[in-house]
Amino acid sequence: MKVIRLFLILLTAPILAASGAEKIRVSTFSSILTEVAQQVGGDRVEVFGHVKPGSDPHDFEPKPGDLRAVANAQLVLLSAKHMEGYVDKLEEATGTKGRIIHVGDQFSSLKLSVQQGGKSQDGEDPHWWHSIRNIARATKIVRDELIKLSPSDKTVFTANAGGYLARLEKLDAWVKSKVAELPRDKRKLVTNHDAFGYFAREYGFTVIPIAGLSKNDQPGSKKTAELIQTIKAVGVSAVFSEDVANPKLIQEIAHETGAKFGGALLSDGLGSGDGGTIEGMFKHNVGTIVDALK
Repeated sequence: MKVIRLFLILLTAPILAASGAEKIRVSTFSSILTEVAQQVGGDRVEVFGHVKPGSDPHDFEPKPGDLRAVANAQLVLLSAKHMEGYVDKLEEATGTKGRIIHVGDQFSSLKLSVQQGGKSQDGEDPHWWHSIRNIARATKIVRDELIKLSPSDKTVFTANAGGYLARLEKLDAWVKSKVAELPRDKRKLVTNHDAFGYFAREYGFTVIPIAGLSKNDQPGSKKTAELIQTIKAVGVSAVFSEDVANPKLIQEIAHETGAKFGGALLSDGLGSGDGGTIEGMFKHNVGTIVDALK
């Protein structure tokens, strides 16, 4: 009997070990949250980033492969604040039993004007990731959700999150130091669409967007003429395009106002190359803005 019991223990031990080593499957619908999940989860997670760096999350629509990945996920991270208009589709089409977390809904929102049916109304600004403090909040949310899924890994997730939060704090100090090179009366930010409200609040900028919530919400000729007059009146020295937008209109506005074209900013998530990380995104954007406006 003892021999049989020992045999059964030896037979099941590798299975138990393999099960314990299984990675947590995470689906993310924000390139920002993809990095956060990877940094906090480390080698204990397998992250499927559906919205790729350099793509526009406003235009994203899940494909069958995305739905299959979500159906298999244990944790689904959404940027939220109404960024993903396909949430019901994900829930209905996949029947996922994983936890669906609307990360951005768990901290306060800025308001902006949204055009619907030709009318303007107040809506939530979904571009929360341009605040490093918000990214730190998201990091803690992801940490806590991973701990719920795997309590035995609490020490690992807590340590990973702590290291990442320290790096975000260091990045925030760098941003403040760089922005301090720019006099407050020069901190006027003209961009393709209204994506930098959280950044402006954190670092003392005034935003003058060409379009509204989405880059597709383009102004008519009357609105464009008003914007040109505003830019001239407040003495904006440089205007900026965005990586996911056509720069033609902003370049025309630069020509009409006498402001210089300051370059392209990463507005709707991570970019490619050096801008492919959160640190790289902030360093690219802040360096581009400050150097052009000085």
